Amino acid sequence: MKECNKQIEQICDYVDGELDSSLCRELEAHLKDCKNCRIMVDSLRQTVILCREGKPERLPGELESRLNSALKRRWKKKFGKK
Repeated sequence: MKECNKQIEQICDYVDGELDSSLCRELEAHLKDCKNCRIMVDSLRQTVILCREGKPERLPGELESRLNSALKRRWKKKFGKK
């Protein structure tokens, strides 16, 4: 798990193709032996693909309003801002 925490910090750069080549090899060696980290990398890659290729969808008016209200309440609760 300690090794995973070290690797997790680099996963976004790895998926974006911005990780230094030596760190990339180190992460890929870890991924060969760690199913959980492989799942995380695969999930992140799929999320990026969906975000890039997906088209925005409008929520029904009432649902959008309720969602925005819930998000504002949580934001205020967490950060104490209006």
